[in-house]
Order: sequence, then structure tokens, then C-alpha cells
Amino acid sequence: MLATPTSDRVADAMCRLGADGFIAYPTETVWGLGACADRPRAVERLMAWKGRAPDAPIAVLVADAEAGVELGCRFDVHARRLVEAYWPGPLMVVVPCSGQFALGVARSDGALGLRCSPHPLAHALAVATRAAGLGPLTSTSLNRSGGAAAATFDAAIEMTHDADPGDLASPLTVGERELDAGGSQPSSVVDCTGVLPEVLRVGAIDREALEERWSS
Repeated sequence: MLATPTSDRVADAMCRLGADGFIAYPTETVWGLGACADRPRAVERLMAWKGRAPDAPIAVLVADAEAGVELGCRFDVHARRLVEAYWPGPLMVVVPCSGQFALGVARSDGALGLRCSPHPLAHALAVATRAAGLGPLTSTSLNRSGGAAAATFDAAIEMTHDADPGDLASPLTVGERELDAGGSQPSSVVDCTGVLPEVLRVGAIDREALEERWSS
């Protein structure tokens, strides 16, 4: 069983995020990188560390569907069926959104990817950033672009050992081994901005299960 994250670790993460830094955190799939999605400098620093192209959108972490609505996101009937079935869980939905975020977060048409993780630390961070008014936390995998995502605590430590401490919190700051990530498979991704959903990536949830759920 995963341990409960302590309040001081979450508070440390909020301090780093509030200073336009970013953090490494575990999810139920692989480790993620979090910055405040409405802070341009923070997102720029995160993208520079990853080596990510500016035209590649970044998903955000929410505590629940209501938090997504507060961001200006709209869930059609298909998106609702999917999140009711799989949230919190390893599913990202891409939905229309009228919210304003740092450049590089939303897609060119304004659509936003949303993740809702059941991992206790990821969930605590999503709740804390919302309560602190820091904007949603980005949810992109912990890896340099083109490389494999960190699936374990040890991999996360190795991947972040050369990071600027002013930018990236070591996983030790916000988690320990008992709060490790849940596995090597990434989340499945479904685009719900069209008339019918489109599976963009098959991950922890297979295509047949997704299609059956949104059609039911």
C-alpha cells in the first residue's frame, strides 16, 4: 500500500511551484513533471529541461472533473462517460477549453489534456495547487524528449541528479520510495474534441475498453 504524503512535502512543492520552479512527482503510471500551467516562466523552464518542442501540448493534472470545468473545459457525453469510468486513473482526455494558460500548454485550437491520478501524492498536489490558486499542475512525463519516462523512484533520482536545484525538486523533496510510481505503462489518451472520440495513444487502458465505454 502506498504511504500518505506528508503535509511538509506538499508545502515544499508549493513553495517551489510558487517560485516558478517545477517538481518531479509519481503517478499511478510513470513519474511526472509539474509546473504551474499558467506561469510562462515555469513552463519555459520545464520545456527547456525536457528539450520539448514548443508546439507539443502539455496536459494538466486535476483533482476531479469539476476542477476541469473550473478551468474552462467542456466535457461532452463521450468525455463524461470516459471520466466517470476511469477517473481517477490512467486516462488522459483532451477536451475543448476556454481557459488561458502559458504558451505550449494548450493545443493550438485551445484544447487541453486532463489527467486525474489516484496516486496519493499526485492527488494531494492537484488539490494543493488548486487551493493555493497556483493554477493547474502540468502532467508531462519525467524524461528528456525522446527518452523513456522514469517508471521508478531510482530512475527518477538518476534522471534528475544533474538538474538545477533552482528549477527541479528532487523526488526526495516530495516523495520517498514508499510513494513510488505505479508502473511502466503511460496513460491512454483520448481526444474528445470531435463528433466522435479518437484514441491518440493506447496505454494502460486498451482501445476496446475505451471504445466500449464511450459508446455505452
